[in-house]
Amino acid sequence: MAANSEKKSRKALKIAVSIAGVESVAFVGLDKDQITLTGEGIDSVELATLLRKSVGYTELMSVGSVEEKKPAAPASSVAVQTAAVAPQLVYPHHYG
Repeated sequence: MAANSEKKSRKALKIAVSIAGVESVAFVGLDKDQITLTGEGIDSVELATLLRKSVGYTELMSVGSVEEKKPAAPASSVAVQTAAVAPQLVYPHHYG
């Protein structure tokens, strides 16, 4: 996307967030002239068509799935301790 002005970049951002399935949008690149979209079920053809009609020249750099980073669980540093608790039985005293 050639974002020559602030008006064009605002218009492109508005179009990007209006597409179904978009979860986040961010400007990237040295001149902040590229938009990165993340989400599920985004129609890339619809996005490119809408951007070309409104903003001008548009090029899709890459389309693919995002790999989520899973946090590594430290197995050896955390020890889980379980304790068995015996119920306390109390019998009332009968006086009589």
